[in-house]
Amino acid sequence: MASKTSRASKTPAYKCAECGWTAIKWVGRCGECQAWGTVEEYGATVARTTPAATVLEPARRIAEVDGTTAAFLPTGVDELDRVLGGGLVPGAVILLAGEPGVGKSTLLLDVAAKFARTGQDVLYITGEESAAQVKLRAERIDAVAHTLYLSAETDLGQALGQVEKLEPKLLIVDSVQTLSSADVEGSAGGVSQVREVAASIIAAAKRRNMTTLLVGHVTKDGTIAGPRLLEHLVDVVCQFEGERHSRLRLLRAVKNRYGATDDVGCFDLNEAGIEGLADPSGLFVSRTREPVSGTCITVTMEGRRPLLAEVQSLLAESANTQPRRATSGLESSRVAMLLAVLQQRAGCMLHKDDSYVATVGGVKLSEPATDLAVALAVASAKSRKALPQRLIAFGEVGLAGEVRPVPGINQRIQEAHRLGFTHAIVPASPAGAGVIPEGFSVREVGHLAEALELLIT
Repeated sequence: MASKTSRASKTPAYKCAECGWTAIKWVGRCGECQAWGTVEEYGATVARTTPAATVLEPARRIAEVDGTTAAFLPTGVDELDRVLGGGLVPGAVILLAGEPGVGKSTLLLDVAAKFARTGQDVLYITGEESAAQVKLRAERIDAVAHTLYLSAETDLGQALGQVEKLEPKLLIVDSVQTLSSADVEGSAGGVSQVREVAASIIAAAKRRNMTTLLVGHVTKDGTIAGPRLLEHLVDVVCQFEGERHSRLRLLRAVKNRYGATDDVGCFDLNEAGIEGLADPSGLFVSRTREPVSGTCITVTMEGRRPLLAEVQSLLAESANTQPRRATSGLESSRVAMLLAVLQQRAGCMLHKDDSYVATVGGVKLSEPATDLAVALAVASAKSRKALPQRLIAFGEVGLAGEVRPVPGINQRIQEAHRLGFTHAIVPASPAGAGVIPEGFSVREVGHLAEALELLIT
């Protein structure tokens, strides 16, 4: 008679690696989160008691822990340091995600070279290109450094062997989806492989106090590819954004264990490489000698950072029964709402005109505070009267035509004054506009009709 065991026999079952949904048979798509290719077989076993092991390093009082070992190390790229909260933390694992061609590899190669020039060893593991191809890009963007090492590897064991041999202070893996482990079934980029690769690299980073930057791919809808567990394991998750036909790139932190997530870094991607933009407002504002109707400057907030942007509008008599409404850089539904408010609440008849509303420089404006600038630009195009020069406007417009307060009124005014603007139309707020710079004129309005008086006088 067979002896009894404390462990139950495995029963075949299937579980989603993303949300944990279970099924009795394999399916290609999860029935809960609707993700494809995440359902895997697993065996259900009863819980077992793990015996206590010998403690190798006893717990210490928190006051006795040396916090200087986790101090920020500047990367040499100010805009990246701004987003990370001050620089790289030893032992931290940072995931940088973005669409193909947005400039992730170029940015990290520039970071690797500048960090290596401080005398630290940097290991750049590339699984998508050969070492020669990376060298060509490094020469083009002046990112060649004596202590920067390249390794073209797709095997996780070989990559960890390179880490053991070199013991770098900074490790860059481009990308985490290209590495695979021989101990795990599945092809590179699969859920199981990405989980194993990330866990092994993170363990090595924590053990060696080695800062690690991982490049991650994104799906068609812009989310990070692979299991959600990947985002939970790392310390920092950054999104690198930008239009393919624009030089501007924005870096945002959506998760940061060492700092805030409400700041944004701006970069200019050009033929010579990538460089940080301390003052990117010039990319979003056109330069004309004379005032032009249909244009208005606004100040939008990207995290805690105020940026000036220009909204342009063009109206033309429509030859169709249904006028055309075209937008670029703005939400089409919100622009359509503002056109209706202008017609019903301000008497600006637009039902027979084709309207085209766009931003300058390819910037995307989704903040409600840009409503007032859009409305003024459309009204200016309709009346063919230009707004005064050196004027900015911001405020949220409601369906009743009221202009609502927005956060950071004084911060926006200070930024406009710094860049040479002298007038502002802002929403009336109980807290007021704060301290107004000398020589700067502020007009508070509570309704859209009050702002449109500028085009009448």
